[in-house]
Amino acid sequence: MTCAGAQLSAMKIVVAGGTGTGSTTMVRSVSEIRPLHTEEPISVPAAVPGRTVTTVALDFGRLTLDERTVLHLFGMPGQDRFRFLWDPLMDGTTGAVVLVDTRALDGSRYAIDCLEGRDTPFIVAVNDFGGPFRSEDEIRGELTLGPDVPLVEFDARDHSSSKFVLIALLKHLKELAG
Repeated sequence: MTCAGAQLSAMKIVVAGGTGTGSTTMVRSVSEIRPLHTEEPISVPAAVPGRTVTTVALDFGRLTLDERTVLHLFGMPGQDRFRFLWDPLMDGTTGAVVLVDTRALDGSRYAIDCLEGRDTPFIVAVNDFGGPFRSEDEIRGELTLGPDVPLVEFDARDHSSSKFVLIALLKHLKELAG
């Protein structure tokens, strides 16, 4: 695709994790367009304490990095009922961000396993929910992450922090490309 003679690079980025790890919030905080999001009030007790809404479909946002690079962000719901979406969503994906919550690290295991099984490059972003504190070694150990998978901390509510995560992913992709 070209735009005024320049090559335009559109990159598909998946933002995934367990239920309540912040994929909707991250897409919403960093998107330059009004993101498509599909949260609705929860009608049954939430698995995550204090959670009052749940995602009922994918989230979508867009971020233009420069005159040639656009990121299309797809927030993958963490609930088990959406696992059928993994195969079609991953088609054409450039890379992914797996969000984790230190209160429930196992919640993001499925996303990590899916990405590793597809050889999709990804980074892990620890969303700040106020604890408990876990060291990088503890997080890597519990998630069985090798040293080649970048691990960053961030706050999904903050635009700059979410953008930092995407920059970390792009740096990782560039390093992998050699």
